[in-house]
Amino acid sequence: MARFVHALALGLVGAGIVHLSILFLLPAHSVRDVWTRLSQVGEPYATLRLDAAGQDGLPAPADPFIQAAACRFDLAEGMLHLEAEGTVPFWSISIYDDNGLNVFSITDGAAADGRLDAVVLAPAQARRLHSRYAAQTDRSVLLQANVGRGIALVRVFVPDETWQGVATAFLESLRCAPLPLE
Repeated sequence: MARFVHALALGLVGAGIVHLSILFLLPAHSVRDVWTRLSQVGEPYATLRLDAAGQDGLPAPADPFIQAAACRFDLAEGMLHLEAEGTVPFWSISIYDDNGLNVFSITDGAAADGRLDAVVLAPAQARRLHSRYAAQTDRSVLLQANVGRGIALVRVFVPDETWQGVATAFLESLRCAPLPLE
């Protein structure tokens, strides 16, 4: 019985040490989330390249055949209009909330002619879009996401070295702009 009590006490002390360690490490990890890193490097609606070199401590794609760019947005300020020039073999858009949870994803297969032209909007903004911005967004893919603040991540597939310049130009032309609510 004494051994059991001793083992139980040792287990409780060990669990307490582990829990205290986690509590002390939590602040260091909470400032390293993607939202915080992107906000330290650029303003909302600024397109930030996520290069393999890992500029300014931003996360880089793990896959060497992928190039990526991201921008932060706030749907309280207006809808987000994503647009890029040119064509690439494959692109995808993922919308993440400010906690890093993926709330929407789409690929070039859903776009007209494979062009990247998309509008991210909250459900309440859909009515306003059709009445006010119909001419600007007539060819856009509408992405309804139930999110306030978020991150739009655009990934481009680069099958070989000959596509590097095309993919880079595509991401350099990426525009993340708000459509004001007015």
